[in-house]
Amino acid sequence: MVSNRGTHVLVWEQPGLEDQRPKSYSGGLGTRHWVTFMLFLGMANAYIMRTNMSVAIVAMVNHTALPVKQEALDTECGNVDSNVTKVAQLQDGSFVWSSSLQGYILSSFFYGYVITQIPFGILSKRYGARLFLGVGMLINSVFGLLVPVAAEAGVWWLILVRFIQGLGEGPIVPCSHAMLAKWIPPNERSRMGAAVYAGAQFGTVISMPLSGLLSAYGFAGGWPSIFYVFGLVGTLWCIMFLLFVSEDPEQCPRIKEAEKKYILSSLWGAAGSSSPPIPWSKILLSTPFWAIMLAHMGQNYGYETLMTELPTFMRQVLHFSIKDNGFVSALPYLCMWLFSMFISVVADWMLSSGRFNHTQVRKIINSIGEYGPAIGLFIAANTGCDPAATVAILAVGVGLNGGIYSGFKVNHLDISPRFAGILMAFTNCLANLTGLLAPIIAGYIIEGNPSQAQWKKVFYIAGGVYIFSATFYNIFGSGRRQDWDNPAEDEAIAKKAAAKKNNKLERQTNQNTAETAQ
Repeated sequence: MVSNRGTHVLVWEQPGLEDQRPKSYSGGLGTRHWVTFMLFLGMANAYIMRTNMSVAIVAMVNHTALPVKQEALDTECGNVDSNVTKVAQLQDGSFVWSSSLQGYILSSFFYGYVITQIPFGILSKRYGARLFLGVGMLINSVFGLLVPVAAEAGVWWLILVRFIQGLGEGPIVPCSHAMLAKWIPPNERSRMGAAVYAGAQFGTVISMPLSGLLSAYGFAGGWPSIFYVFGLVGTLWCIMFLLFVSEDPEQCPRIKEAEKKYILSSLWGAAGSSSPPIPWSKILLSTPFWAIMLAHMGQNYGYETLMTELPTFMRQVLHFSIKDNGFVSALPYLCMWLFSMFISVVADWMLSSGRFNHTQVRKIINSIGEYGPAIGLFIAANTGCDPAATVAILAVGVGLNGGIYSGFKVNHLDISPRFAGILMAFTNCLANLTGLLAPIIAGYIIEGNPSQAQWKKVFYIAGGVYIFSATFYNIFGSGRRQDWDNPAEDEAIAKKAAAKKNNKLERQTNQNTAETAQ
């Protein structure tokens, strides 16, 4: 059966698969939901491990022993009232680390995280994603338990441990994407994918206030308990994941036969049994792939601006620190988590209704996720001396950003289920590198002159990046499975490769024979 809905072709509507349309499965919660839940917890654990150091380091450092340089503040919103802005004296730690050294400690994790994205994406395609994800996160969790010991041993030991933690966390995104491609039918990917990646916001919401409480009231001297508690929780998750989650439905001993047939009939060559060579040249020449790439890069740049620079703006210009209030700090992440869950259900309803195809749904939902924050940045740049309005815009802007999980974030699974992990590895690697530019560019613009006029430039640039990347995605993006990921052509491609190899061997044999005759 050929679809009549424009360029949209459902996975089971490919040539030769007319009889493999998945039957409706009414078995309630199944094994695929268990896998999704475990991946959600894994993503939450990953973001807890990623962010807990930023809270702990405040309690680790001996602030009174550090030379203090007066921060430049803007007076457009009135002079700073010392009685209002004065905060409680921090309980100093024992480590005398300068601001620049603290920067190296905090960034060491991300260097390890970025460099393992692409290698693990490739390896997971060849050897499977489950083992790399479980063992990688186990390394992350176990070395998290070693952070207090490493800090006492010396700062460079701490940097090394955090770097290794980053290496271990590298598989979380590409391997989660690869497992979603094997376990989740196309008509469920919006909400299942959003559920998994919303674990990032859930982990942040948990990590920020709980790390603060453990730092102040925890055992082992306060801040060390952050790493002991979360490291132990992460280790337990890894053990459960490796014991009770299978690579794909075909290898799962606990899945019901009806659910297995439902999943496999939907995926068409997405399971581990179908593993052709990676078409590198075709991927790099694929416009839909580059649409996802730019959408991902623009999202990370804008997101980092929203989450790292608005609090600085409120401190320097509005004389209000959002970090003084744990609830307000976690509010944007909470809004993003809740909105991503809501919009994912809407996205799947749009698909199941038959009124929209995958391409249309991805573009509509992604537009909310990227144009929304852009508008928020433009408004935040003009809120004037109103901290409450700025906090509200931050919450709404970051909340709308949750649309990206049902937009470009799961689009890898649409265009290429079998290579989704590899595609995500590439886009996530470059997107994280792009995100690092946000604070650098902002710092360059406001250096020594944190006026509202300078901050407007920061917000306008980030909003412009959002709009450009979303517009490029809307023009060139696609929800159709691409021709270079067509299982029906695997046999022909294999025969062509074998024939090419045989021709090469035959030429070498003829050449050797001719040289021998001479």
